[in-house]
Amino acid sequence: MQSLPLTLNQLIERDGIDPASVLVFRHRPWEQQLNRVFDWIVSERRDLFDCYQTTHAERTESALERAKYVASFIRYRPKQALFVGLYRLTGLNSVLTNEQCNARPLHQELIGFGMGGSTASDGRVSIVEFGLEVTDWHNAWSERLIIEWPGLERSWYRWLDRNTFPIAAIAEESRLKAPMPDWASIVLDWHQLAILPSEWRFALSHWRGIYLIIDQSDGQQYVGSAYGSENILQRWDEYSRTGHGGNKGLRNRDKTRFQFSILQRVSPDMADTDVIALENSWKNRLRSRTP
Repeated sequence: MQSLPLTLNQLIERDGIDPASVLVFRHRPWEQQLNRVFDWIVSERRDLFDCYQTTHAERTESALERAKYVASFIRYRPKQALFVGLYRLTGLNSVLTNEQCNARPLHQELIGFGMGGSTASDGRVSIVEFGLEVTDWHNAWSERLIIEWPGLERSWYRWLDRNTFPIAAIAEESRLKAPMPDWASIVLDWHQLAILPSEWRFALSHWRGIYLIIDQSDGQQYVGSAYGSENILQRWDEYSRTGHGGNKGLRNRDKTRFQFSILQRVSPDMADTDVIALENSWKNRLRSRTP
């Protein structure tokens, strides 16, 4: 006889939590730009993710007011969801206007990553900010536990006691740790510099070479270099902080339109003069000195 699969319902009920008190979320940003970096936000900036799920549309607010827990997942494969954490609802933090909601520092960062703004824009004048406190419930399974999502995917939240969520797999490693691509394949926008996966940052901290910045608004190119005691990560971190990295030609441009890539890697012990000569060669070939 074939045994039935283990379910999320059984796991939570086994630990003494009433399934009727648990709301299950499957977050999937509708904004294309935000969705592209959502895995990095969950894995690298859990504070941003927590801010993301503290405010909701009116119908979701009504459900949260009746819940005691949120089992938080994100979209994984079609009809599947990846576990982030089990959160305890600690009440209503505050009632915010649209302006107050959008003015929160973490909310501002999310808008920078492509989020559309507060969800009170559907005609309401206020939005509830919920208090969510992550529990230690199977926190070792965060980013590893995969469940099947019943019914339509557009129904992105469900009550646990009204649905069955079979366990599809428990991966050995995080499903959100993006492998480091070949250096020639790296193409990043300015916002992504702030949330690079740790594995990427480690590699970039050891790489030196020639990089390219393109202003996507008009195609203007800037060629830069990292050599000596500097590395590409150090240079790109400066652009992330300032937007211009000390370059006068970039100061009056919109940093959010910048795209970063690597033109050539060089040996860590290459002489500074040789790297500068190589940088100038790229500038001449790409005609980046010409507006």
